[in-house]
Amino acid sequence: MIVLIDSWAWIEYFRGSKSGEKVRKYIEGREKAIISAINIAEVYRWILSFYDEKIAEKKIEVMKERCFVIPVDEEIAIMSAKIKHNENLGLGDAIIYATARKEKASLLTGDYDFKNKKNVIFIEHG
Repeated sequence: MIVLIDSWAWIEYFRGSKSGEKVRKYIEGREKAIISAINIAEVYRWILSFYDEKIAEKKIEVMKERCFVIPVDEEIAIMSAKIKHNENLGLGDAIIYATARKEKASLLTGDYDFKNKKNVIFIEHG
């Protein structure tokens, strides 16, 4: 199985929350894991809200050691526009969802915007 580990999952993992414990088996597991370059931007920005750039760089390195980073290419950009238009997601979420679709990956998240969407492993909060 290929799993795209969403920003929400990484943030909960780094926070050490109960939800982070639920995603740990995917982050530390044997599945092929990917992230979108957009996930790097979202997580980096979140880390900067609480820590400095040095910590942000270390956390991003953890993500890149575990996951293959998928860049946003023309195909993903067009898929994202269609998803945003048809499924009422924000552009960042649409890019991440398009990346998962293109890579035939399940999306691991607890972001309620993705709840009940196809090929999503939804982690309940708590």
